[in-house]
Amino acid sequence: MKNIKLAKINAARRALDFIKDGMVIGLGSGSTVNIFIKELSNFVKEKQYIVSVVPSSYDVEILAIKYGLRISTLNENPMPDIAVDGADVVDPELNLLKGGGGALTREKIVDYSSKKLIIIVDESKLKESIFVKPVPVETLPFSWRSVVEKILASYDCSIELRMCGKGKVGPVVTDNGNFILDVYFKDKQHLPSEVNVNLKLIPGIVETGIFSNKFVDAVIVGYENKVEILTR
Repeated sequence: MKNIKLAKINAARRALDFIKDGMVIGLGSGSTVNIFIKELSNFVKEKQYIVSVVPSSYDVEILAIKYGLRISTLNENPMPDIAVDGADVVDPELNLLKGGGGALTREKIVDYSSKKLIIIVDESKLKESIFVKPVPVETLPFSWRSVVEKILASYDCSIELRMCGKGKVGPVVTDNGNFILDVYFKDKQHLPSEVNVNLKLIPGIVETGIFSNKFVDAVIVGYENKVEILTR
C-alpha cells in the first residue's frame, strides 16, 4: 500500500525551496497545505526568515497562528510573492479542481492575486480529467434552487447541495456565508475553461472550483520515495 502521508510530506517540504526571506505567502487549504504550514513554521525559524502569510480560510488562519506565523491580509498585501495551495484533482494540462473543503472562492482570489502559484499534491491527485470528481460551485443561499435549475438546463449532470456532517445539521456554509453545490458532470471530456465561464455567467453563482492552468507556475507531486515537479 502506498504511503500517501509520506508523499504529502515530501511535496510540502519541496515547496520550501521556493520560499525566500521577506516573502508574503498566500496559503491555500487542504491536508497537504496543513503539512506545509507546519514545515514552513519550522523552516523560517531555522533560517531566521521574516515572512507573512495570507490565509484563504479561517481554518488555515487558525492553524497558521498555532504555528506562530505572522498573519497578513490581501488588503495589506494585494499581490503576495507566492501562493502555495493544494488541489483535489490535477489534469494533464495542469488544470485544477479545488473546493473539497469549501474554501474555493477565497483560495482562487489569493492564488490568482499572487505573483507565483505553486501547487502541492500527492500522486493520487493526478487524473485524466478534473470531472472525475464533482465540481464545487459556491452559490448565494438566496438563489441556490434557481442556480440548480439553470445548470441542469445546460448540462447533463446531477447536483447535490453539500450538507454538513459530524452531527451538524443543514447545508455547509462557506466563510463567505454561501452554500456549495456539488455538480457531477456525466461527460468527463468538457473543456474546464468553458465550463468555468459558462457556470459563472449564471446569476447567483459566486465562484467555481475549476482553476485555470494559466495561473499555475508549478505542480509539486509527492511520491513515497521521490518528488516530481510539473510545469506547462
